[in-house]
Amino acid sequence: MSSAPTVPSAALDVDLRTALDDPRRLIALDAVHNFRDLGGYPTDDGRMTQWGRLYRADGLYRLSGDDLDAVRRLGLRTVIDLRTDEEVDLRGRFPIDYHPVTYHQLSVIDTTWDRLPRHEVTERTPAEFLEWAYLRMLDARAPRFAQAIGHLADAGVLPAVFHCAAGKDRTGVLAMLVLGALGVRHEYIVADYAKTTEATERLRAWTRREHPEAMAGIADTPTAFMASLPEAMAGVLDTICTAHGSVRQYVRHLGVPDHHLHALEHALLA
Repeated sequence: MSSAPTVPSAALDVDLRTALDDPRRLIALDAVHNFRDLGGYPTDDGRMTQWGRLYRADGLYRLSGDDLDAVRRLGLRTVIDLRTDEEVDLRGRFPIDYHPVTYHQLSVIDTTWDRLPRHEVTERTPAEFLEWAYLRMLDARAPRFAQAIGHLADAGVLPAVFHCAAGKDRTGVLAMLVLGALGVRHEYIVADYAKTTEATERLRAWTRREHPEAMAGIADTPTAFMASLPEAMAGVLDTICTAHGSVRQYVRHLGVPDHHLHALEHALLA
């Protein structure tokens, strides 16, 4: 069982900082800002997640030109899109005509947060809101998360990427479940989630350059919608482990069978 989740301090452990800043971590693109490799994270039993097997990302519908060429070189076989039907209809999806993949759309929220009653956002601090929203997401869409993990465990699906709009919330929750089920140390899960803060700054810079008219909308967005606060993910991990003993046990509770967990270990750990 993993130790109790902790919020990484400002002075991160050297090994943790080295893993986070590994040059293989970020897939540097122009219009996609949070495409990251989930390799290089240690597990409690001394193994390591493999590089080049599983990625997390943001709006892959923006891929084109040099960005698309860079992603093609990753050899992706599977894309899991966690956005709603409405988001896909409005924005489009991964360009499978130019890069054929197996594509799964599995919406894990009923509606985007901008449509929530305002008091559900403002009556909580940003960290409280994020923790509440992630736990609510898990309660409401447990079968979808189990289905996504099942897809990743299938034979021949890797390399794979899962994504939402910003690669922060829905993507962050699925990353927590997958990494936690593999036994990745909790401080690495929390720090990986918090690393989206850097991507948010890249998104702001890109929007300022390419779509300056949209900057006013970003400025008016509630803080929680743009934040990746480590204490929020640490709180989710604490709640899960208090109730179920470990993330792996919780993933079993969601309906993921042991043979899928063993398949993930075989495919993703070294």
